[in-house]
Amino acid sequence: MPFDPVLRFRRFSRAVTSEVGAVDTSFLGRGRPLGAARVLNAIGHGRADVAEIRDYLGLDSGLMSRLLRSLEDEGLVTTRPHSVDARRRVARLTEAGEREFRQYEDLSNARAEALLARHPRPEALLAAMDLVASALGRDRLSLREADPRTAEARHCLSEYYAELARRFERGFDVALSRDPDAADMIRPRGVFLIGFSDGLPLGCVGLKGSGGEVAEIKRLWVSPAARGLGLGRQLMEAVEQAARTLSIRVLRLDTNSALSEALRLYRRSGWTEIGRFNDDPYPDLFFEKRL
Repeated sequence: MPFDPVLRFRRFSRAVTSEVGAVDTSFLGRGRPLGAARVLNAIGHGRADVAEIRDYLGLDSGLMSRLLRSLEDEGLVTTRPHSVDARRRVARLTEAGEREFRQYEDLSNARAEALLARHPRPEALLAAMDLVASALGRDRLSLREADPRTAEARHCLSEYYAELARRFERGFDVALSRDPDAADMIRPRGVFLIGFSDGLPLGCVGLKGSGGEVAEIKRLWVSPAARGLGLGRQLMEAVEQAARTLSIRVLRLDTNSALSEALRLYRRSGWTEIGRFNDDPYPDLFFEKRL
């Protein structure tokens, strides 16, 4: 019989709270609590709109104002009205704020490296962290269109190929597959979409076009850390909408019966099984959808 799940959850919460210094009055020894440090971090990483920062950190308006005021009083942050909408405010780091931001980055990186170094299975620990972070941040999943040659895209594709190699009975060699050319997945021929959670790429899908009314869906992948959160469905809906904007009328895809999760998604979202339409050695099932 499993041990009480509520007690296990609370044990985990205490461990994380202690590790990240959430209750310390001086987070990482820099003289301010975690809340103020997180606001400084968000601004340092390019978030400027105060309302966006507040939503990203899950803070109420009163607390956000107090934290910003404390950082302004320290000379680390300045705020001013938005150039287009005077009702909104924009935050920027001062030179002193930039220096403090870099100090936090260095200390946080060193702390993370130390924790991973002392664990006997760092990759398993990171996989568990990805799973938890994805579950807690499921409402902040976002999709972006990208060049399939970017580092984030290559990461997703390499993870996808590795998973096929594990799951296919005869393995997988991308050199034997009908791997689409990158230009076929860039507008105006097609698109490539990546799903992100707080900067981490967790899924992808490609639309391989030729300039005509028929195109293929390729390389749908969702990280194990994000499965069950609806990311696969979001990617498919988004890529179908992108196809409509490119005047594509018929979509096709091929898959393998070993990929049961993908099969369920296709069958539940209006795809119809058809006969083989290519000579790729890996797929054994073929689908079509008219838009």
